[in-house]
Amino acid sequence: MKKIPAFCLVILVYFNVAAQTTDSSLIFFKKGMDEKALKQYLTASNYFSRAFELNPRYTDAFIENGLANKEMHKTDASMKDFTKALELDPQNDIAIKELMELYFNYRQFQNAIDMAAKCTNCINKDRITALSYYNLEDYGKAEKQLLSIANKNPKDAEVAYTLGRNYLEMGLESKAISWYEKAVLLDDKVAKWHFELGLLYSNTNSYPKAVIAFNKAAEHGFTRSNDFNENLGFAYIYTGDNENGEKLLNELIARKPGDKELLRDIAAAFFDNKVYDNALVYCQKLLEMDMKDGKALYQAGLCFQKKGQVERGMQMCDKAIELDPSLAGLKNKKLSPGM
Repeated sequence: MKKIPAFCLVILVYFNVAAQTTDSSLIFFKKGMDEKALKQYLTASNYFSRAFELNPRYTDAFIENGLANKEMHKTDASMKDFTKALELDPQNDIAIKELMELYFNYRQFQNAIDMAAKCTNCINKDRITALSYYNLEDYGKAEKQLLSIANKNPKDAEVAYTLGRNYLEMGLESKAISWYEKAVLLDDKVAKWHFELGLLYSNTNSYPKAVIAFNKAAEHGFTRSNDFNENLGFAYIYTGDNENGEKLLNELIARKPGDKELLRDIAAAFFDNKVYDNALVYCQKLLEMDMKDGKALYQAGLCFQKKGQVERGMQMCDKAIELDPSLAGLKNKKLSPGM
């Protein structure tokens, strides 16, 4: 009988083992798919792992394991699986799409943009690209992308909000307000959006709207912190609702009894609104804390002048300048508002 050469025997053994390995990895893969269909993701993942252990180039096994890990919220493991799949198949749309979303959720925004550029079938790639540019503070590119998405899907509240934030960062408050208003119309439940819109209204002297926005924020659960109550309190005062404004601000004073700047701002707000008696109350509080507070005395002098007691007010302003020479530049502007 003729003997098989040794090198041929080695080749036969190699191909036989390789065939058995391929068959085994396919069996484990199919078992994994069966378990995944039953939503038994942990068991499925174990089978997929066995499949690519036997066949390290089994792209589909890495993809399916990544999807199983995603269902189990094992995002690190999921990213590792999709990264391996992409190494094996650089054009794999599933791996690209999943990595794009994972990078975005991990706040790796440039990586998310790079993946989006490669993805041919990703429905949300433009949205992720736009939001990523915003988070990278590239507001010019973000504006262009966000406007395109807003035109295609005018009901996307997050895009409208992000456009508002984007314009705010660009210093375009009027455009920012317009998009904030659209955002809260589309989704009325986000407390933070109402609060930020309230700040924008306050910054543009639209105080009645600010009061509504701040109260909407509180209605939807925004924390009524000192900062919140201060903003709402001043908004009330500037709308002429002195009762609600003083109530909030006096509560704040009780919590921050040494805050001179808060008292000074309240006095200035009442002065601006021509409520001079109320302004004098807060000037007096400042002077009780420090009788040499030239700014407070000067503000009080302005109030008396506005009340018709011009001589008395002018004397107080002159005395204030003696206490604080830095006020000398205001000598010819004694009726200027706010100190």
